[in-house]
Amino acid sequence: MSRNRSSRRSFLRTAGMISLGAAMTSCASRTARVAVGKRPNVLLLFSDDQRFSTIHALGCRQIATPNLDALVRRGTSFTHACIMGGNQGAVCVPSRAMLLTGRTLFRCEQKGAIQSEHLTLPQHLKDNGYVTFIAGKWHNDKPSLARSFSCGGPIFFGGMADHLATPVQDFDPTGRYPADRARTADRFSSELFADAAVNFLRSHRGDTPFFAYVPFTAPHDPRMAPETYREMYDPRTLPLPENFLPEHPFDIGERNVRDELLAPYPRTPDVVRRHLADYYAMITHMDAQIGRVLAALDQSGQADNTIVVFAGDNGLAVGQHGLFGKQNLYDHSVRVPLILAGPGIRRNARSNTLCYLLDLYPTLCQCLGLDTPNTVEGLSFAANLQDPGREHRPNVFLAYRNLHRAVRTRQHKLIEYYVGNERHTQLFDVQRDPWEKTNLAEQAQQAGTLARLRSELAQWQANLGDPMIRA
Repeated sequence: MSRNRSSRRSFLRTAGMISLGAAMTSCASRTARVAVGKRPNVLLLFSDDQRFSTIHALGCRQIATPNLDALVRRGTSFTHACIMGGNQGAVCVPSRAMLLTGRTLFRCEQKGAIQSEHLTLPQHLKDNGYVTFIAGKWHNDKPSLARSFSCGGPIFFGGMADHLATPVQDFDPTGRYPADRARTADRFSSELFADAAVNFLRSHRGDTPFFAYVPFTAPHDPRMAPETYREMYDPRTLPLPENFLPEHPFDIGERNVRDELLAPYPRTPDVVRRHLADYYAMITHMDAQIGRVLAALDQSGQADNTIVVFAGDNGLAVGQHGLFGKQNLYDHSVRVPLILAGPGIRRNARSNTLCYLLDLYPTLCQCLGLDTPNTVEGLSFAANLQDPGREHRPNVFLAYRNLHRAVRTRQHKLIEYYVGNERHTQLFDVQRDPWEKTNLAEQAQQAGTLARLRSELAQWQANLGDPMIRA
């Protein structure tokens, strides 16, 4: 290992305080390459554009999520899980690459392609005797999909689509996916992917462990939940978020990105409430499909030996701070839901330690008794599954394109904006001000905190190889 790489790894460990329906290719016919005994299965359910604060059991009283609520009671919820950010407007591309490789933002992918030398989590499990299954949204390159999975159902390669006419291809073990094999799905996307997962769980033989990855494309817009679910939410009864603004107070460099054009400027209370109602309806409908998948797992007899993970790829503003998208570093856009349940995991527990979604890779390796590949940069939080109160990471670094940089601790967040020739600084006391409303950066008594966080930010940038290092 080079001296520079060793130094970076040492920094990351110090900063992290490392702790212990559709036609479906049959998985039953594929033989495991390595005998693994009774290792647990893994079911990873992944949502699209779902912010951390949209689960009833975790504090959102306006939304109905009975199946996720049951999962919360069964496991440990990480209430301050984050993504590291994004190097493009389609934040879910790097987010998914970070999840799958355990690598940090500037080292995980190139233009959506996961580099061949970076062993993905499903690829690693497949190499260790797991049957690996996928049905849902991929949004990365086809070669990495092919080397990662044994079998699967319908795959959506795009970023967003009409949920009633999602363009999909059936899993192809050759990895070719010619255009003439594409088809339009005949049911709502969440139902399509859940159907495939249910079929897999019903048909899988229990003598070989499985990794089943079900990445939904909900609640990503277009927000078009079935009418039964839309009727559950009356926009007139929904409270506005406490940090609602008609417009952001200054230019963050993405005023005209697609997500921000889903609602007119200035934002109005009625428009925001309507979008929130539709957003919640999408999540509740997806929750129902998750319930079907979890019921199939219970019926399979494998539930007691399966680690179930629910997570999201990034958050979404939907009216907070005058924004609608995820192209920013406020908590509503970088914090994501993360719940783990299963053997060896504390039930009905909360951990408010900071962690990254990319930390899930080494965590699962530790839980499964597997070595973590040396390409993985994440830090296992497996110890928190038994001791939720311990600290995993004292701070996290956040980045969005070459426009925004941030560092967040348990108490404070510093965000630096570089837009054209303008520079803006925000400092929030996120313990006292979780909605990030009051900027403390100009207060004289905060000068020491500001200087300390700027130093931490610079250290993160240097050790992560940030291509944009500024004074």
